Amino acid sequence: MMTHKNGWISIFAAAGLLLVAVTADAGVVGSKHDFTAPAGTAPGGGASQGGGTTVTDEVCVFCHTPHGSATGAPVPLWNKVLSTGSYTRYSSLNLPSFTSTEAAVGSVSLACLSCHDGTQAMDVVLNRPGSSGYEPGGSEIDAGAIGQMVGVPAGAPVPNLGTDLSNDHPISMQYGGGGATVGDTDGTFSGTLGDPDFILPEKATINGRPIWWVDSPVGTAGTREKTDMLLYARDDLTTVQPFVECGSCHDPHNDSTGGPSSVQFLRIDNTASQICTACHIK
Repeated sequence: MMTHKNGWISIFAAAGLLLVAVTADAGVVGSKHDFTAPAGTAPGGGASQGGGTTVTDEVCVFCHTPHGSATGAPVPLWNKVLSTGSYTRYSSLNLPSFTSTEAAVGSVSLACLSCHDGTQAMDVVLNRPGSSGYEPGGSEIDAGAIGQMVGVPAGAPVPNLGTDLSNDHPISMQYGGGGATVGDTDGTFSGTLGDPDFILPEKATINGRPIWWVDSPVGTAGTREKTDMLLYARDDLTTVQPFVECGSCHDPHNDSTGGPSSVQFLRIDNTASQICTACHIK
């Protein structure tokens, strides 16, 4: 009986190690969001934009902190100074096909842009590793090794978006031309979107607050998962409603979903443009 029990323990332990290996491969460690190694030396070429550092081995501290976080950031325990500059938005193009109303650039997108607009060093944080590292105005972890995002000119395609966002997929805008609001019942939206060429969003209520998403081809329909296209609740336009933000299509903690296009940090791989067709009816 003891042998049988130990055998099961061995099996479970092996399964656990396999799970850890799979999870690590799909996470931040060793990805381009890992700044704890010099450029190109981490598995997967970590920190290839802007270099890396040996000052700390804390992978998460460049974005998150357990204490002293930016409470105004719509991101859990955010450890970075939010960008305060102005942005040129997609609506400035005045395209007749753009039927959504934009709000000011904000929500989770502003957290992404605290690195990706290239206006400050990528290792500027509120709370540096170790004791006495808190600076309310932010300071660098390693000023000698990590600077602003480099590799492409500002305003060119990712990763350095610059502050002119007119040539990028619009963010901080109503999903589907508007129509869905906090007053809707949970479940699949039963009303009419402002633009009928969009998939109807899903809604649920958690802790008395609404959350929205669009089911992707991956996972369980009707259940909000990281592999869905996430929408973000904002009340900038009179009422709380779902908005498209950077995090709608991108998962900063998962660089393994590139698919044939080898684009990292997507919520699902983009085979047959399924990132696009998850929301757009085409």
